[in-house]
Amino acid sequence: MRDIIAMACSVCKQRNYSTMKNKKNDPDRLERKKYCRFCRKHTPHKEVK
Repeated sequence: MRDIIAMACSVCKQRNYSTMKNKKNDPDRLERKKYCRFCRKHTPHKEVK
């Protein structure tokens, strides 16, 4: 049930992180506030395909 997903910065659209999530427990797309090395600040990162 756990799948590897990519997280992209919502400001610059760069894919910075990859993580795992359980699709059964979290069917919606994840959104976390993480550090973007391209923007050089903490920005919201959303799950992309």
